[in-house]
Amino acid sequence: METYRIHPIVMGTKVFDKSMMTYQYGQGQSYTIPIYCWYLEGNGPKILVDTGEMNPIQSPEREKAIGGRIYRFEEGLARWNLTPEDIDVVIHTHLHNDHCENDYKCTHAQFYVHQKELETIHNPHPLDYRYMEDYICEIEENNQIRAVHQDMEIVPGISVLHTPAHTPGGLTVLIETSAGKAAITGFCVIMENFDPPAAVKAMEMEVIPPGTHVNVIESYNLMLKVKALADILIPLHEPRFAAVDTIG
Repeated sequence: METYRIHPIVMGTKVFDKSMMTYQYGQGQSYTIPIYCWYLEGNGPKILVDTGEMNPIQSPEREKAIGGRIYRFEEGLARWNLTPEDIDVVIHTHLHNDHCENDYKCTHAQFYVHQKELETIHNPHPLDYRYMEDYICEIEENNQIRAVHQDMEIVPGISVLHTPAHTPGGLTVLIETSAGKAAITGFCVIMENFDPPAAVKAMEMEVIPPGTHVNVIESYNLMLKVKALADILIPLHEPRFAAVDTIG
């Protein structure tokens, strides 16, 4: 069985109300999330999950808030002796701008994106301002996109699961590691979403849905599905991974 090591690389941050992550909880609390690119290191192709922000704010205050360093795309890849041109495959959890701003730099990569996400970025609802089609124009013109229509294996040991919790075409990435199956969630959450505080559990809620979602009840159920599948949960914006070099 092919196994991989997962390397979180912080490619940006956002500061906003915590309830943007935790539905109906944390209102009024300022919260800083890291925006990650994940390098999946194995013996085959060079694979990333998402590409992060093009021009991240790199400041001591932001780095202190997340507990780790913030990189520009080239800097982050260089930590693992990579350049953007070295990347063979990019798997997108979704196409909100902060997850795909560096796509155009990966000139040799194939990009796996759910078909519903491609449809949405070209015709977004006014409420969802985070889709910006300019960031994928070049890779579309270069025929680099491979549309995902169903749950599938990308390469041996790495597969994707359609999880339309945060966006219509969200893809959770399942990765075989030496420590078990890891899941990089296809929706924007932190670890508290999967392990709620006692007050939430007392209401018989096993998880907290994403603060922004397509359908809150379906999001809740999808989170339970992912939680049951994974030995290692990797919420897409969990701050603790900012200080971690390798998972699995």
